[in-house]
Amino acid sequence: MFGYALRKIGYGILVMAGVVAVVFVLFNILPGDPARMTFGQRADVQSLDAVRKEFGLDKSKPKQFLLYISNLSPISLEESTIAAQKKYRYAKIFSFGNKELVVKVPYLRSSYQTKGDLVDILAETVPNTFILALTAMVFATIIGVFLGVLSAVYKNTWIDKTANSFAILGISAPSFFAGIIIAWVFEFLLSDYTWLRMSGSLYSYGPFRGEVLTLRNLWLPMITLGFRPLAIIVQLTRTAMLDVLSQDYIRAAKAKGLGRNSILYKHALKNALNPVITAISGWFASLLAGSFFIEYIFGYNGLGRTTVAALEMSDFPVVMGSILFIALVFVVINILVDILYAYLDPRVKLA
Repeated sequence: MFGYALRKIGYGILVMAGVVAVVFVLFNILPGDPARMTFGQRADVQSLDAVRKEFGLDKSKPKQFLLYISNLSPISLEESTIAAQKKYRYAKIFSFGNKELVVKVPYLRSSYQTKGDLVDILAETVPNTFILALTAMVFATIIGVFLGVLSAVYKNTWIDKTANSFAILGISAPSFFAGIIIAWVFEFLLSDYTWLRMSGSLYSYGPFRGEVLTLRNLWLPMITLGFRPLAIIVQLTRTAMLDVLSQDYIRAAKAKGLGRNSILYKHALKNALNPVITAISGWFASLLAGSFFIEYIFGYNGLGRTTVAALEMSDFPVVMGSILFIALVFVVINILVDILYAYLDPRVKLA
């Protein structure tokens, strides 16, 4: 098991190295001068040279790439200066003259527009996006499993046909289109009844009450983001339930006189949830990435909205940092799922 986990972690590191290389190449062939983006067109020469030196833009492309790798690496050699310690937020392991081997927070650089550190920007926006993705996944799982069970139990009835039609609609409709329709119906047409708003953050601010949790701003983006995985979970649950209900042990349970609810929920559903759990583990990382345009549509203050706004303003460090973070989430979740599968089923380690 330990060797299997190390192998998966090694694969994950290679994937992240490839992502870092692709991101660096793509964003370094784009037109534009980062120094001009930071200070504007009327900046003096000294300010522009200082920014180019900070980002290593005065060096060749290979040296810029090595500097970028060093910035992202949690372990690196840095100069023993107060400025370097403040910039990289590191803890010293031991010194080599004027150099130090350090463990540090990966330096994702700073925003061109706000001058803020990318780590601080991620720390502010990622929790909101995580809450949105988590609540969307919980919503999709609960409603999807419920509808899938109903569809299987009442096979070929109007309930089954309605659930299947809903699932097909959810899979077919793009998230951005579903977001526009849901916003128009619930925030515009039915706003007098729903009291939901199309835009807003998870927290609202008032002059006297300060920061207040505002859950009603979460409902519309949560439903929109969870709409597609909900549809897939309905179909997965229905298919798995129909397969389980046809098994011999279910017929034996019926012959013993067990109640319908006991058969459905204690025996059938428990064994039918394996493909659903697999889908949930894969969908969660996708929801973090898929929240980008949903957050932008609903004005939800999260990583997606921040990244899209940064892309509009050519704030490339924010976009690069967001891409690397989402890639890291995908890699970590896939590694954890693979290790969990290997723990639950030792045969997986042979693959």
